[in-house]
Amino acid sequence: MPIEPVYFAHISDTHLGPTEGYARHGYPPLPYARQMVEIINQLPTRPHFVIHTGDVVTNPSDEAYQLAADIFADLQVPIYYVTGNHDHACDIRRYLPMGPKTDCLSDPCVLCYTFEIKGYRFLVLDGRGPDEIDPHGLVSEEQMEVVRREATADGPPLTVFIHYPLLRMNSPWMDAHMQVVNGEELHRALLPARERLRGVFHGHVHMPMQIMRDGILYVSTASTFAQFTAWPHDVHVQTDHDMPPGYGFIHLLPEQTIIHQQAFTRKIGRVAADSWE
Repeated sequence: MPIEPVYFAHISDTHLGPTEGYARHGYPPLPYARQMVEIINQLPTRPHFVIHTGDVVTNPSDEAYQLAADIFADLQVPIYYVTGNHDHACDIRRYLPMGPKTDCLSDPCVLCYTFEIKGYRFLVLDGRGPDEIDPHGLVSEEQMEVVRREATADGPPLTVFIHYPLLRMNSPWMDAHMQVVNGEELHRALLPARERLRGVFHGHVHMPMQIMRDGILYVSTASTFAQFTAWPHDVHVQTDHDMPPGYGFIHLLPEQTIIHQQAFTRKIGRVAADSWE
């Protein structure tokens, strides 16, 4: 069993556009992404890595991914990426360098891989489905087989990353649009490993959220620029202008997992309207 702690920063849903002036949901994503990099580089405890759980950009383009590459190149620790519903895995591979990893599948347009740090094992799944089911996710049968091989009862501590939530969130619009279509099947595939599974971390919902079911902890983090609401009576997507941007700081210890959900103050406020230049 590992005896040293591993720390990582969890960021998600940066939604960068093709220009610095691009804005979405009333906020410009690019300056907040830069601010997030500065914050991580100045943390009093240095994380071993950063995980970005998807939607690096809003509309895949050379310009947007190049901006992302320029911003995240300033990180002083390795970064790993998950494919979001707004991303293309091939573009992530092309533009965004990552730390050491081992691909689980041969398809270059599916971002499914593992990596290890200090005896802890990490599995990244690509939940991006066909465009017609967007913004739902779908985990392919080939990746389900990877999960079944990885999620055994015996083995090192395991942490899983995916863009989409697997389970219902008791919010009508989120439950109708945001889940992995075969999330229940994926949850069942993870059950054999629940004694060593440290958590399933995701994005997509633009808010910090924790779900515990059958001994498995599911954790999302805030978007780096704009948040959604998820109240039990929300039937349409709502932007929560009172909730600040943020990130997660996760402690993986031999006997437990600790999650700090951190918020930060925007250096730039809301813009008058969304800009799509």
